[in-house]
Amino acid sequence: MPTKRATSPSDRVLKLMKDNECDVLDIKFIDVPGTWQHVALPLGEVNDDLFERGTGFDGSSIRGFQVINESDMLLLPDSDTAVVDPFAERTVSVIADVRDPLTGKEYSRDPRWIAKKAEAHLKKSGVGDVSYWGPELEFFIFDSARFAQDVNYGFYYIDSDEGIWNSGAETMLDGMSLNTAYRPRLKTGYFPASPTDTQHDMRSEMVRVLVETFGVVVEKHHHEVATGGQGEIDMRYSTLVNMADQVMEYKYTVKNVAKRYGKVATFMAKPLFNDNGSGMHTHQSIWKGGRPLFAGNRYAGLSDMALHYIGGLIKHGPALMAFCAPTMNSYKRLVPGFEAPTILALSARNRSAACRIPMYFPDAKAKRVEFRSPDPTCNPYLAFSAMLMAGLDGIANKLSPGDPLEADLYELPAHEIAKLSQIPGSLPAALAALENDHEFLTRGGVFTEDILETWIEFKRKNEVDPIRLRPHPYEFFLSFDA
Repeated sequence: MPTKRATSPSDRVLKLMKDNECDVLDIKFIDVPGTWQHVALPLGEVNDDLFERGTGFDGSSIRGFQVINESDMLLLPDSDTAVVDPFAERTVSVIADVRDPLTGKEYSRDPRWIAKKAEAHLKKSGVGDVSYWGPELEFFIFDSARFAQDVNYGFYYIDSDEGIWNSGAETMLDGMSLNTAYRPRLKTGYFPASPTDTQHDMRSEMVRVLVETFGVVVEKHHHEVATGGQGEIDMRYSTLVNMADQVMEYKYTVKNVAKRYGKVATFMAKPLFNDNGSGMHTHQSIWKGGRPLFAGNRYAGLSDMALHYIGGLIKHGPALMAFCAPTMNSYKRLVPGFEAPTILALSARNRSAACRIPMYFPDAKAKRVEFRSPDPTCNPYLAFSAMLMAGLDGIANKLSPGDPLEADLYELPAHEIAKLSQIPGSLPAALAALENDHEFLTRGGVFTEDILETWIEFKRKNEVDPIRLRPHPYEFFLSFDA
């Protein structure tokens, strides 16, 4: 008797579309800097051919991809990621991988492919068979954001009714003030209840979308430290590629739910002066055969493997920042005094160190390192992969993280701080560090020289130079009367 054909990827997606009366398939993929791009296909184009051969697109129009004379590229949808899109009518959304049409192989600059190679490299190394990732993405939700730059002017103006700067605003209606007074003061926005926290219902809707539509396991949500609408939604840890997918779904959800409320969300690292910025503290660990490998009898209940992994993060920390804090604005967050760790050191419970060991629970499965210097402007596929490769290098070479630092590192005198390893003070310095220290990334072919050169060139051309060449408004205050 003939064998019955197993359900194909197209069958599964078509069933999802028909069961939910959807007639559009939206294919999403990530560019090199870390932003989702998309193209939509009608129902009639969803077939086996799409999932086996892909659909074409112009790679020269995508940031960091192809030159114009080699522009033809393919998108191959991953049916396992298909969901009904919560922000588009009658649409199923699916994440795609990028293929080279001439070779039929994976595209070396596709960040999702790099993340898959990082996972495969971990297994091949024999160190472990899976790594788990738990990023904590912070964000701001504003009522409005205006910005512009031209030859003769440059400005930005952000507003939020929740911002402490509006405590004296006198908006009137029928002779009565509409100022409701309750607002988080600078650096006091962590965990206040309503009415100070004005965005509970909005964040709850974001959680519902993440859980019910995308299948993300969410642990909690809350207001964050800064005034003006800073929040955080915490996802339960997952594997590297899956968590990077979830980060993109998280950002998509936060931005679009905010839009529903007539507001605007941003993951920019430092949108407000003189208050905390938005970080992406990243919890990470390695397991093998269902057993956590970071638990042991060393410092803070860690294993030797965990300490060596942390040693790799610390040694390669300056180079990692080129991927983990990848914008010029990132380094306005990474300054002492705003809960952004700049010192590459190990410490238990201590949020002033770049490598913190959470001590909430003693369980072996809870043992992990939290790397606190990244921010959510990063490309998660590249950032997670780079951190894993740094940690694996630390394990392979038995790198020491150095003596734990238990003091509040924000309060150390300058001469003591100068003796400690620190992250770069700017994106140009981070890119220079990556140029000088990247061999650990190329092991196993995870990162190619091509993607590293592309990243560095793109960042210098599109991040460093545009900021370097433009006058800053505050420069007029400092030197106009010189």
